[in-house]
Amino acid sequence: MIRSLLLFCGSRPGHDPAHAELAAGFGALCAARGVTLVYGGGRVGLMGVAARACMAGGGRVIGIIPRLLMTTEIAQDGLDELHVVETLHERKALMHRLSDAIIALPGSIGTLDELFESLTWRELGIHDKPIWLLDGGDYWQPLTALLAHIGDAGFGPPHLATLAEPLADLAALSEKLGSAGHANR
Repeated sequence: MIRSLLLFCGSRPGHDPAHAELAAGFGALCAARGVTLVYGGGRVGLMGVAARACMAGGGRVIGIIPRLLMTTEIAQDGLDELHVVETLHERKALMHRLSDAIIALPGSIGTLDELFESLTWRELGIHDKPIWLLDGGDYWQPLTALLAHIGDAGFGPPHLATLAEPLADLAALSEKLGSAGHANR
């Protein structure tokens, strides 16, 4: 049962307003399903949109932010929990400990860093949590193609591209969550 979902996504909104709509819908879905949103703690970009939408829906939100990002990502007010850590490594480790599954929405190299570390840990057997790529417009298609290429070229196992499952939309995520949570608030 998934009671907490770790979100990786952009600290910027991107050019396409559909990305912010997806982030808001994601946050609202977490709240509606009683799934705790665990994320980087900032109020900027898609991550801030998702966190605020979850809180607006009565959902539980936990943020983890490194002290060095307190001025650029600016910690979100009103979170149920805000953990201030010293390093990005501590941030990722704590986010993983507090989550049952991982999801990535569109983002930049920070999102990719977090996602690739999660994929590496899964491939090495450090965790077996589901990893989902919430797409909403084929944003993740080049990444899934690259992962397949790496496996096909012999630099990774043949199943490398299956370590992260693309989800086309919020309905697909809702189906994955099933009846998760509901009692964690």
